[in-house]
Amino acid sequence: MAHGTGTVLTTVSAPYGVKLTAVQLAEKIVSPKSAEEYDAVAFSFFSDVSPSLQKEFIKQMGVNADMASKVANKFSKLAGFKLALSTE
Repeated sequence: MAHGTGTVLTTVSAPYGVKLTAVQLAEKIVSPKSAEEYDAVAFSFFSDVSPSLQKEFIKQMGVNADMASKVANKFSKLAGFKLALSTE
């Protein structure tokens, strides 16, 4: 696991006491269901992880960046403020 990935996983899981893999997080950040279900870990990725680490994680995990942006847009609307990967 790359250093950046470890930092991302610690940032999103530690506050909630959740154990998840990089693959599980990657699935969450491209699933619209994460926003619909108010998934705290997915929201934490978009709100607590630095934009550069978000982009690095997306690239390392081969995540569809457009889908991640769509999920970020949904979370942005729910939160009432713009998130780094939000395009709206």
